[in-house]
Amino acid sequence: MLVAARKSVKGLINVSVEIESKSGTIKVTAQKEVVDEVTIPEEEILLEEARELNPDCEIGDWIDLEATPHDFGRIAAQTARQVIAQKLRSAERDVIYEEYRHRINELISGSVKRVVRGATLIVDLGKVEAILPDRFYPKTERYNVGDRVQALLFEVRDTDSGGAEVVLSRSHPEFVKQLFIQEVPELEEATVTIERIARDAGYRTKLAVSSSDFKVDPVGACVGVRGTRVKNVIRELENEKIDIMPFSEDKVQLLQNALSPVEIKKINVNEDESVISIVVDDENYPIVLGRRGINARLIGQLIGIELDVQRMSEYQTAMNIQRSQIALLDDPTLDEGLELVGMSPLILESLVSAGYDTPRKVLSASSNDLTTIPEISEEMAEKILDNVRQKRI
Repeated sequence: MLVAARKSVKGLINVSVEIESKSGTIKVTAQKEVVDEVTIPEEEILLEEARELNPDCEIGDWIDLEATPHDFGRIAAQTARQVIAQKLRSAERDVIYEEYRHRINELISGSVKRVVRGATLIVDLGKVEAILPDRFYPKTERYNVGDRVQALLFEVRDTDSGGAEVVLSRSHPEFVKQLFIQEVPELEEATVTIERIARDAGYRTKLAVSSSDFKVDPVGACVGVRGTRVKNVIRELENEKIDIMPFSEDKVQLLQNALSPVEIKKINVNEDESVISIVVDDENYPIVLGRRGINARLIGQLIGIELDVQRMSEYQTAMNIQRSQIALLDDPTLDEGLELVGMSPLILESLVSAGYDTPRKVLSASSNDLTTIPEISEEMAEKILDNVRQKRI
């Protein structure tokens, strides 16, 4: 009532409300101080005006003035409803916070109550309703009213109306992590740890796992006997692909683990470690890249460096061009005696015997040319060409 009175009565400060218990009549009064000169109209009244209301008043007294607005009962009722609704929302928010704020990143289940704003789901959790925004679950998933849904309790946030709402997610990488913790006792016991996780929700997730017990295989623990554990997670994710690999602090080793059984033919980490470039056989290139580049992108996220993948045929073409350009340089050192750093003297002897006795002659050759020399394989030929090329760039 007092809130309504303060909103309804303009130009007055010391406002109070009285309710007659028998009749229910509401009376609004405002107190003003009696003065001989008014300087603050909202709080003061002249002595002459005050004595019209109370002949006995003196300077310094406080006098009550009736200020009940017209139709104040209706205004007060509306305001009371608004205040009560606001207090209820505030109380509800406090209940929601108390119930769910300590459950962030936990799995929670409910049923779809309705679909709003396109594909955003309102999920009935029993005590409260939660929101599962359409951007927080994979586009490959479809839900109808009444469907059961399991999700990650992502956050509890304030709403514009002064309440609070529980926000769920099925697209966050933590959702997959919690599903595995639910299935794998070794994760719950912290014997096995998910060190890294990268996800393109609805398509593929990659996990790097480690074990604090050398007797426990972390990958095997997550996969389960005959794949039972990982299959349960895949089923919940509606057949999203899952790759599990051993973790390593060494980025190159972790990359090799992520690509296994694909063999990396060449690897180069640039100086500032922002990109790692690899070369793979042509037949393995689509496997490493994945559909829409998802596989390579997720591997990059997992190792913490952008991954650049090149076909062996493209790499060889580029190297042949570079070697040919170097061989054409007017550089007398290219015609000096051939040296191979870090390679067997027998290889050097075989090359010289075959007529490849200078860097220029080697760089002018192809790997196929060098493989005609006995005991030099295609792999060895590539190493020789790289050895000589690296000294000239």
